[in-house]
Amino acid sequence: MRTANLRSLLLVAAAYALTVSFAGCDSATKIVYRDRAPFNPPPDAASGFLGYYDASVKQTTCGNCHSSYQAKWKTTKHAGAYASLVANPGAQASCYGCHTVNGNGNAASGTTVAYAKVADSAYFDVQCESCHGAGLTHVEGVGQGTVVRPLAKLAAGGAGTCADCHTGSHNPFAEEWAQSGHAIVNASRAGNASCKSCHDGRGALAAWGVEANYQERDVATAYQPTTCAVCHNPHGSSNEHQLRFAVSTQDPEQNLCMKCHLRRYEPELTGYGTASPHAPQGAMLLGFAGWRPPGFVYDTARIFGSHATTANPKLCAGCHVGRFTVNDPLTGSFTFQATGHLFRPIPCLDPTGKPTADKTCAYTSTARSWQTCAASGCHASAAVAANAFGTVRARMKFYADQLWIDTNGSGSMQASPTDAGLLPLVRSTQPTEWSGTDNRVSPAEGAEFNARLCGEFGQGNSDNSKGIHNPFLCESLLIATINYIQSFYGVSVPLRDGQPAVLAGPIGGEFNRSMHVSRTPPGK
Repeated sequence: MRTANLRSLLLVAAAYALTVSFAGCDSATKIVYRDRAPFNPPPDAASGFLGYYDASVKQTTCGNCHSSYQAKWKTTKHAGAYASLVANPGAQASCYGCHTVNGNGNAASGTTVAYAKVADSAYFDVQCESCHGAGLTHVEGVGQGTVVRPLAKLAAGGAGTCADCHTGSHNPFAEEWAQSGHAIVNASRAGNASCKSCHDGRGALAAWGVEANYQERDVATAYQPTTCAVCHNPHGSSNEHQLRFAVSTQDPEQNLCMKCHLRRYEPELTGYGTASPHAPQGAMLLGFAGWRPPGFVYDTARIFGSHATTANPKLCAGCHVGRFTVNDPLTGSFTFQATGHLFRPIPCLDPTGKPTADKTCAYTSTARSWQTCAASGCHASAAVAANAFGTVRARMKFYADQLWIDTNGSGSMQASPTDAGLLPLVRSTQPTEWSGTDNRVSPAEGAEFNARLCGEFGQGNSDNSKGIHNPFLCESLLIATINYIQSFYGVSVPLRDGQPAVLAGPIGGEFNRSMHVSRTPPGK
């Protein structure tokens, strides 16, 4: 009974509500739906930094229009920067400047704005405005014909760039990069149409089809080094560390490092490149660099790139971007976090164990860091790795010396007796073998190419690994080249003890790890 009475009361109440609701309506009444503005009033109104539109779902204000960038950015570590800081029990107040939106990384660098002024959740994380700067004038100008475009900088040095945050003893990316070859701009090469895709950061982005705009893009002579944003996509990517291309792929056309470090890996028919390699590192690592003497056979079942193994899936980056922590040897306390952005596989160390840009220190287990060698499991310790390096280097010198000894250190091959070896002997009697204009690669030119490829002749951008990138390939190339030059030109040099047996083979050696596929030169 009570339930029936309650149901009756509810029906009466509902009917009364409808009557009251419609009592004030007539045919002229309209219901208006109004969209919410695409941006909120900035918490720090004076700065014009908008921050999040909806912090709870990490929807940036910029992302309301630039949805594709929003979707990619949301997958990056930048989108979780604030949460990662809060979760760190050792976080200090000074850390918030790099985990929130403020002047760091943009035109407002050095000022107190956004989170640094108003600690609002709208400014959590490293958002679009962290690089592009305040966005209020931009959104207010949309549709008004006065759109201000807050472009980010491509540069990696100075204020208002990635260096504002990616710096210091815990994250010295900028400091290490500044001492690397990637930070150097050669204006003559950067301005050369055939070279700029690697020697100008802007040229590289253009060659890779990157359409994102930035401050320096349309300035005629603003050549850029290989900055952070050349290799890393600030908006996010499907590759780890926001890399524009993968570093683990064996496809040289898609490998980030090999986009540039795979150029003249075999002799060209005419000109300067007939006997001079240029950036052949990727081809050397994967096993298809060098001049092949007639009849040359490269036993890929037994001879292969020792550093292109399953123990080193990141290939170039596996050795050249080595991250390790330096602690005080006495107290064990943290000193420095090396990021590997010197791009040196075995960097020289200062007295505290910190990697330096020096190239001249001894190749010993104490003067250099061998962590990338030992960490892979291929070498048991730094001492073992240093010993293996010394052995390979000595063998490469032994073979290269048979072809050419640059006696006067000129960097160019001189006829015997100024220089020594097989090729200077040939040059003294048959100098036209180095024509460079006859549309052919002579055996002498091919042999010089291999000597420069695997030896140490001061070549500016040869392989420069002293044979380490691929000792099996270098050894087989040099032995075959020595034997062919002797038979083709009828020249010889005095043999040292044990040399005939070495030159007779067998070439190379076994390796007990699963290999990436070694290959012959494309099109061969």
